[in-house]
Amino acid sequence: MSVFPPGVALQVLAPDPSERPPPRFAAAPITAQYRIAAEHYLLRLRDPQIARGAPGQFVMIKPTRALEVHPQLPRPMAVYRYLPASEEFEIVYRVVGTGTRVLSERAAGEVAEVMGPVGQPFRLRPGLAGLLVIGRGIGTCSLTAAAERAAAQGARVYAVVSARRREFLVGLDLFARLEAEVLAVNDADGTSAPARVGAFVAPLVEAGRVQQILVCGSHRLIALAVRLAAPYGVEVQVSLEAHMACGIGYCHGCSHGAVGESEEAPLVCRDGPVFRCLQVEAA
Repeated sequence: MSVFPPGVALQVLAPDPSERPPPRFAAAPITAQYRIAAEHYLLRLRDPQIARGAPGQFVMIKPTRALEVHPQLPRPMAVYRYLPASEEFEIVYRVVGTGTRVLSERAAGEVAEVMGPVGQPFRLRPGLAGLLVIGRGIGTCSLTAAAERAAAQGARVYAVVSARRREFLVGLDLFARLEAEVLAVNDADGTSAPARVGAFVAPLVEAGRVQQILVCGSHRLIALAVRLAAPYGVEVQVSLEAHMACGIGYCHGCSHGAVGESEEAPLVCRDGPVFRCLQVEAA
């Protein structure tokens, strides 16, 4: 267990082999790619095994075509939606550099080299009645599959969707289909202050309307969720984002922070990306 962010302990979830089919390398046909917002694209691919992955897992995807020589490592991408009926899965990503720009130029009919599904998934409680997801920026894409799974199991979904600008808000159409109660906030119009988010979250927790909170994309929102949830015993799980080269624990490039001179902190790819969050008392 390590402390990250300040005041929050991250606890590795016990592995559940039944929820983690072994990842495989696949040449996945691209069935669709289109722009959904400023700098944001939706990529749909087909692979029967990855399409049966669990919410919170991710894939490693090579941005370039198979025969192109290009100094680009694979990119970790959260699975936005699983579509097992059609053996497809969706990724939503933002173009931020050369690798994602190259990926955005891929087209339906091409084949993408992917590995997955990878990582620890979210653990949704049996009989869950209410789920709150809190996402910041592209981090929201790590939460949408879990929200969809919870709604399919009969849970009421609540969502906080945050971004720097209104046009960067992700997932609003999906949450609308789930009939979720949504608070959409952004920095540009001054609505994303923690106090406003807290005013939405606190009543849900205090009234027992949510039994789990899932967070991704902001240390500040992680800390807020843990602080509000702890007095009521509401579980908080977080999906961490990290740069990584392999996605399966070989390169050790995604350790989320040192915990000692001789002990490496858990790896986001192998031990996460999903961790349980616990509140720790100030010394």
